Amino acid sequence: MARKTFIAGNWKMNTTIEDAVALAKGVVEAVGSQDAVDVAICPPYVSLAAVKDVVKDSNVKLGAQDVHWEKMGAFTGKVCCGMLKSVGVTYVIIGHSEQRTYFHETDSTVNKKIQAALKAGLLPIVCIGETLDERKSGKMEAVVETQTRGAFEGISREDALKCTIAYEPVWAIGTGETATPEQANEAHVFVRKILADLYDEESAQSMRIQYGGSMKPGNAKELLSQSDVDGGLIGGAALKPELFEGIVNPK
Repeated sequence: MARKTFIAGNWKMNTTIEDAVALAKGVVEAVGSQDAVDVAICPPYVSLAAVKDVVKDSNVKLGAQDVHWEKMGAFTGKVCCGMLKSVGVTYVIIGHSEQRTYFHETDSTVNKKIQAALKAGLLPIVCIGETLDERKSGKMEAVVETQTRGAFEGISREDALKCTIAYEPVWAIGTGETATPEQANEAHVFVRKILADLYDEESAQSMRIQYGGSMKPGNAKELLSQSDVDGGLIGGAALKPELFEGIVNPK
């Protein structure tokens, strides 16, 4: 089953509003008219409205980096689904490794965020992945399975098909360790087996699984040529239009 490649740029805590507008313009100029690959960019909250105006007439979709599961209320510093919808957001990253590591994200909160996002009509990018210690101690499959099952607990097949999974080997980001394309693909195949068990084989083959382990123009083509790698959740390389374009259109 053909799955359309999906490249999403996660700008993390980078760019002022002015920087974000300039970067978004560069991305639109580089890849905004192509339609062979689905593309999204995820600026910080403060830049979403400004970036929306830049991407509105292009094939680049707007994404957010996180969301809270409550509809509104006394949750200082948080942003709800309705707020994201009101500024034109299509995708939302949920469960990023940095949220899990630094900000007390759990499988339970990931699940609540996914359910809230789906109910609001947002499309989740659900992040999973193991740390270096977990990888070295042979716990990769156990960790990835627990995170995947936790994320999709109580989520219907119909709703699951609206989600993208981003496999992030945390051990391959900023550690000096490198995941080979084969290692990345093995993990994606394993995730697809879990999805087949949770839902069915057809659903598992339909859902897109991005790779989130330092994809760059130099390794994008080889990674994206793997059987089960359906795109990338891009960090550092998303902050330069020419590098991002080199991933969307790898040579």
